[in-house]
Amino acid sequence: MNWHAIRAIYLFEMARTFRTIWQSIVSPVLSTSLYFVVFGTAIGSRIDEVEGVSYGAFIVPGLIMLSAITQSISNGSFGIYFPKFVGTIYEVLSAPVNFIEIVIGYVGAAATKALMIGVIILITANFFVDIRIEHPLAMIAFLLLTCLSFALFGFIIGIWAKNFEQLQLVPLLIVTPLVFLGGSFYSISMLPPAWQTVTLFNPVVYLVSGFRWSFFGVADVALGWSLLAILAFTCLCLTAIWWIFRTGWRIKT
Repeated sequence: MNWHAIRAIYLFEMARTFRTIWQSIVSPVLSTSLYFVVFGTAIGSRIDEVEGVSYGAFIVPGLIMLSAITQSISNGSFGIYFPKFVGTIYEVLSAPVNFIEIVIGYVGAAATKALMIGVIILITANFFVDIRIEHPLAMIAFLLLTCLSFALFGFIIGIWAKNFEQLQLVPLLIVTPLVFLGGSFYSISMLPPAWQTVTLFNPVVYLVSGFRWSFFGVADVALGWSLLAILAFTCLCLTAIWWIFRTGWRIKT
C-alpha cells in the first residue's frame, strides 16, 4: 500500500476545502441552520412532540443526515470529476498508484469533509434545543458509514458525469427528494398506511431511522434493517468502483 500517495491525494483535497472554507463548510452549515429555524420554529410551534421527543430535537438527526449525504456526494463527485475535466487524472493513473489508493485518498477526503460538517451541525443544534444521544457509538458508526458510502456514490457520479450539468443531475433530481421524503422532518408513522408502505421502498428511510434511533431510541424501522441497508449500499458502491477501474469505463476515454 502506497501510503505516501494516499496522503498526498488526501491532503490535496483537504487543502482545497480550507481554501474555499466559506463555500465548503460555512455555507452548508448556514443553510442547515436555516432549515432548523424554519422547520423548528414554524412547524415546531404546531407540533409539540413526535414519539415522545420535542419536534425541534426530533429533526436534528434528519438535518445532520441531509447535510452528510448531500455533502458526501458533492465532495466525492467533484473531487474526481475536476481532475478529469482539466486532464490531470492521467497523471494520477500513470503514477505508481493502484485504484484502491486513489479511492482511499479521494473518498477519504470527501467523507472527512462531510463528517466535519455533520459534527459542526450537531454542535450548532445544541444552541437551539436540548439534544440527548442515547447510543453515541451507534451514532458515530451510522454517521461514518453514511459519509463513507455516499462519498463512494459521489465518486461514481464524478466518473460517470461528462459535464457539470450531469454532475448535479443525480443529487438534485434523485438524492435530495429521497432525503426529504425519507423521514428527515417527520416520522413515517404519521403517514397514512398506504404511504407508509410506499415510503419503505425509499432507502434513505432506513438511514435516517437508524441514525435517529442512536439519538432517542426511537425508530421507524428495525435497527437491523438500517444496518443492513447501509452496509449493502456500501458494498454495492465498492463493487461498482472495482468494475469501473477494471474496465476503464469513463476514465480512459
